[in-house]
Amino acid sequence: MLQCFLCRLRTHQWCFLLFNVLLFHALLFGADFVEEYLLQPTPGVYTDGTIADVREKAMKLDLSNARENMSQSYPIANPDACRNSDLFLLTLVFSSTANISQRDAVRRTWANQTLTQGFPLQILFFLGLTQTSAAQRALMAESDRYGDMVQGQAVGDSSLRSPTERTILALRWVIAFCPVARFVLLTQDSVFLNLPAIRGYLFGLHWHPEDLYLGRVIQGDSPDRDPNSVGYMPPALYPGKYLPEYCDGTAYVLSQDVVRKVYIASMAVQAPVPADVFVGLCAKRAGVAPTHSARFAGEKPVRYNACCYNYLFSTAGMRDEKLEAVWADLRQKGGGCSLFYIMYVFDRHSDS
Repeated sequence: MLQCFLCRLRTHQWCFLLFNVLLFHALLFGADFVEEYLLQPTPGVYTDGTIADVREKAMKLDLSNARENMSQSYPIANPDACRNSDLFLLTLVFSSTANISQRDAVRRTWANQTLTQGFPLQILFFLGLTQTSAAQRALMAESDRYGDMVQGQAVGDSSLRSPTERTILALRWVIAFCPVARFVLLTQDSVFLNLPAIRGYLFGLHWHPEDLYLGRVIQGDSPDRDPNSVGYMPPALYPGKYLPEYCDGTAYVLSQDVVRKVYIASMAVQAPVPADVFVGLCAKRAGVAPTHSARFAGEKPVRYNACCYNYLFSTAGMRDEKLEAVWADLRQKGGGCSLFYIMYVFDRHSDS
């Protein structure tokens, strides 16, 4: 039936169909082009004294000599995790101390790789404090078994401030123990990561990889003005009507220099906000603009489709059983989907 219909088409009708197909693909590829080439931060001259000061301090920052004095801040320091001087991408996975089965699922799936297309990777879990000595002993045993954990001395996991403190501790650990990593990816243990796709994107960057703060950019959020809220931000603390742009905390990438800039800026930023917003505030203070990629799906789960997941950088809301099922199916089916089909599927399932 379709073949008969196509045979009856006249020349101008064929031209119209061809034009629409070409236009559709141009829009898809054009979006990638705009995202990867035209929407990137450009090097600038920083006349703002605060920004210039943060960047100068970050450039001079060296914590290598302080490593031996950091044992109190890091009960599990894992100081030799970044022995590879060619380390391309360090991934820090924030995990609650009780999430043992989730960490095991991550280890068996997307984190079960040390190389992607010849580029060295390192995946580490970053945890806060345990509540009991027995839980701490179990965590130490897990660390001894796998060698892929770092524990920071943060406040209890239930505190709003805790994720922010853990993020600062994680950045400090990177500066002290892993300054060789070219890029640092921060994520959560409930997120599926497509590390080969992320590596390909980072390797293909056309500009020098500095000032990179890459993720799903959130715009137009308002500060919490409710005096009864734990996240209350009075106008005296933050007078702006909107929060600065920031990358969604489910997964984002920082170049090594931005790790240092955000860490230095964090010393002067006092705001009771979620960790990802806090990083955005610090980045703004350091003169670093976030770069958006829609391939980071953000906190909204995307219904599984092999083509979609091979294209995306990250997908949230993946508990251990689902994570392993998705991984097994991806390994069986592999990639090979056209961009046309990927976008079609993604458009259908992104609202699920």
